[in-house]
Amino acid sequence: MLDGGMDPVGALALRMGDNALILGHRVSEWCGRAPVLEEDIALANIALDLIGQAQLWLGLAGEADGRSADELAFLRDAWDFRCLLLVEQPNGDFGRTVMRQFLFDAWHVEMLRGLCGSREPRVSEIAQKAVREVEYHLERSSAQVIALGDGTEESHGRMQAALDWLWPWAGEALVADPVDVALAEAGVAPSVEELRPGWEATLRAVLGEATLNIPESEFAHRGGKDGKRHSEALGHLLTQMQWLQRAYPGAEW
Repeated sequence: MLDGGMDPVGALALRMGDNALILGHRVSEWCGRAPVLEEDIALANIALDLIGQAQLWLGLAGEADGRSADELAFLRDAWDFRCLLLVEQPNGDFGRTVMRQFLFDAWHVEMLRGLCGSREPRVSEIAQKAVREVEYHLERSSAQVIALGDGTEESHGRMQAALDWLWPWAGEALVADPVDVALAEAGVAPSVEELRPGWEATLRAVLGEATLNIPESEFAHRGGKDGKRHSEALGHLLTQMQWLQRAYPGAEW
């Protein structure tokens, strides 16, 4: 049993679901505010993809104790979430949003490809449904990082600043904790060591073409995926995301 008594499948599903849910909400914050109309629509579609994936993962996570995906999304406090610190971070300017998406997509693709081979059929099934969407997300965010990084002097500067700011939040996904080790040993998820070569290769290729310098520091903030210490940003996000269900318990459309 893992993480407060959850079985390996539940622990994995909660992490995957929380990542998709929180990043999906962050991306949705651009709806009606993106720089151009086409981008507004594209970001809304990416947010919907992620929230759709969150519903599948959280539905699986809640099977053990009878909670629904909605209950897990809207009726938990910050310390119960198991998302990476990276996805919690505020949108900032558009360059920071693009860089955050790219750094997450590069990990997400490797993780989902690994989960397609999970010995747990329900995990493999959800991963196979999600991986094509996320491969498209990565293709798109990579193209944007290259276009803006290798663009004007201003766009290059903003993208380098975004990478420098987000870098300490990006490494958590590639630092194994006891839950990651147990999931790999159970054959439910790939090990962190399996994910790193693909993630690093994607970063070197895309950031190199974008003429951006990868920070040398290997420091990584930790505490998001095990729930020990979330950033202040998550609490503010949950206040916005959960207010309706908190104000009107049991409300339905």
